[in-house]
Amino acid sequence: MTQPFDVNQLADRVAEVRYQIAEAAAQAGRAPQEIQLCAVCKGQDAQMIKASALLPVDLFGENRMQEMQLHLEANAFQGKPCHFIGHLQTNKVRRVVGAMDMIQSVNSLRLLNAIDREAERQGIVQDILFEINIGEEDSKTGASQELLWPMLDAAAALTHVRVRGLMAIPPAFDNSPQSRRYFAGMYRLLEQARQRYTEHAPLDTLSLGMTDSFLAAILEGATLVRVGRAIYGARA
Repeated sequence: MTQPFDVNQLADRVAEVRYQIAEAAAQAGRAPQEIQLCAVCKGQDAQMIKASALLPVDLFGENRMQEMQLHLEANAFQGKPCHFIGHLQTNKVRRVVGAMDMIQSVNSLRLLNAIDREAERQGIVQDILFEINIGEEDSKTGASQELLWPMLDAAAALTHVRVRGLMAIPPAFDNSPQSRRYFAGMYRLLEQARQRYTEHAPLDTLSLGMTDSFLAAILEGATLVRVGRAIYGARA
């Protein structure tokens, strides 16, 4: 359950994140408009999300299926895009495809094919990102770097998914050189994918960085940062 909130404080927090994004973009020689701000609404109620939807956030990120459905029913996003960024099981695909503008956490051929089948059933094309386990951690659910290539090959033959790029949650959760090394590795991977698959997918999105690491992510090429605590405060 979320705590009572101050709208002005919420606005100040979003403004501060936007300022930091602009500063990091300038340092990297990039335009701030190149970076989308995704407000991660895990643990937030619909009232909080509605208030933040009136502020300069570009989109929302949902981790949990039940919360996603409650927020959709309450029209919490106020027409702004929402991405599913949490772990997605194949038996829950039907509840997410079509409901979310993008699924960022596609990490297997089985999940890819399940999404394509459900999108075909709905008569839509579902935007997705491939989640990569860049740190090769057993505790993370992303695909290995080696699996990216067969997943892209498979996606090229499907007609109801559109691969927009890559997403990762690296081992380091700060703005340290270690974080930058992982983020730089993801940027290189995306560039390799662009060179190999230019005819099959736009590959225009690199989703990297959270509250404590989004500055490093921007410096290494992120086009989308996923920020929760810096916007909403610590969850109760």
